[in-house]
Amino acid sequence: MRRSGRTKSRVMAAGIAVIALAATGATGAEAKQRGHGGHGGGLSITKSAFGSVGGDAVERYTLANRSMSVSILTYGGIIQELRAPDRRGRLANVTLGFADLEGYTEGEPPNSAYFGGIIGRYGNRIANARFMLGAQTYTLDVNNDPNHLHGGDRGFDRFVWDAEPIKRRRAVGVRLTRTSADGEGCATPDTCTGYPGNLDVQVDYTLDRHNNLAIDYTATTDETTVVNLTNHAYWNLSGEGTGTIYDHRLRLNASRYTPVDPTLIPTGELAGVAGTPFDFRTPHAIGERIRDDHPQLRIGLGYDHNWVLDRRGGGLAQAARLSDPDSGRVLTMWTTEPGIQFYSGNFLDGTLYGTSGRAYRQGDGLALETQHFPDSPNQPSFPSTVLRPGQTYSTTTVLGFSATGRH
Repeated sequence: MRRSGRTKSRVMAAGIAVIALAATGATGAEAKQRGHGGHGGGLSITKSAFGSVGGDAVERYTLANRSMSVSILTYGGIIQELRAPDRRGRLANVTLGFADLEGYTEGEPPNSAYFGGIIGRYGNRIANARFMLGAQTYTLDVNNDPNHLHGGDRGFDRFVWDAEPIKRRRAVGVRLTRTSADGEGCATPDTCTGYPGNLDVQVDYTLDRHNNLAIDYTATTDETTVVNLTNHAYWNLSGEGTGTIYDHRLRLNASRYTPVDPTLIPTGELAGVAGTPFDFRTPHAIGERIRDDHPQLRIGLGYDHNWVLDRRGGGLAQAARLSDPDSGRVLTMWTTEPGIQFYSGNFLDGTLYGTSGRAYRQGDGLALETQHFPDSPNQPSFPSTVLRPGQTYSTTTVLGFSATGRH
């Protein structure tokens, strides 16, 4: 689409084999930080400088074990680089992004594709940039005319977060925190109200020695508000900058999806996927049906829709499995969320040059955003995204990387 990890016991109970990501160019000073705390399984945390924004220093935390690594920026909580092994053990960066901070901070708007960022206060779209809580109407930035998208002109992906390392016996990570002030989501207060309430947010990225990467989101508020947090990483399991993901095979654990109007706002219908190009209950190549003459594909120039996950009870449930036949890499996702947005990179247009120095064109990466549904504040039949004082917003998403045998 343009624009919710703890220990082995929790993750493995869900049958999960998960991910890690990669560090590059550690200095001697950085190397001294590796392995501190006596962690087993080759676990380490590396912290390095990554520039500054408005006078605020930006740091890159790299979590690693013996086989994989992940680099996360304190700017936007961005997953900047992720290296995973193919079937022969060869590493490649499989997430889209930029080699330097300027790639994320320059442009109008900055990081217009939202590569790798934490998305909030509300991930996805809110119709006509307004919603009601009780008798009060709240108005927001119109940044995806006529709608509000991913928190507005300055969402969570465009702030520098406070950070501290997480050191556990079987996992390492980074904890990111910030307070989203009352009125955020409105860049011009004379024209809109923004989101109500001060929202204290915490996002933990944790990696264990079994290649499990979990993202845990929590938040509390001092005033009734709406919250929908996600991460907007793009994946290309062949390696970023290598071409399209149309030969990747995707399975989504979803029998229904939410059709959209011409502005990509859900109509309110929960439509069955059977007999449509939206049926990924069994694996299909992404390019197999993306150009079919289907009205929903015409609206989004491909896939840019929310799928309603088939869930039985609470807790982690498998949402998606993405595989690349050429490299053998597999990404499996588990989540506590009710939905997942599959965006097939339709609006990448060759104007952004990524970590590899190559242009990103249509279909060169895809996003799988675990979430509550788009426009839920205006759709009473959708699962609620309302958070009240005294409640705690809490969601988890786990990403699992593995590799299949010979092609």
